[in-house]
Amino acid sequence: MEKAKIARIWRGRTLPHIADEYEAYNFEEGIRPLIEKALWVQTLREDREQETEFMTISYWESIEAMSRFTGSDPNSIHHLPRDKDYLIELPDAVQVLEIRTSNGRS
Repeated sequence: MEKAKIARIWRGRTLPHIADEYEAYNFEEGIRPLIEKALWVQTLREDREQETEFMTISYWESIEAMSRFTGSDPNSIHHLPRDKDYLIELPDAVQVLEIRTSNGRS
């Protein structure tokens, strides 16, 4: 298996009372297709009093591999069709980071 060299991080916030519904929708429409292309995908969730934040981190072997999934601009964001119905605001960017070191047990 290829070693991950790039991490792509997306963040979105929703209201707590629809967080479970959004999480299920996001998995089916956004995460499932991503799992087929990325080396590894993590989804994280933080429930707060006024909002719930979701974070998706996908790991890629290169910018080129990520661009094949995201399109020509790896920093561009691709909103799901119903994101505007769920999210407090539509994120306008993702973060793309080069992985410099990785330690621990997998």
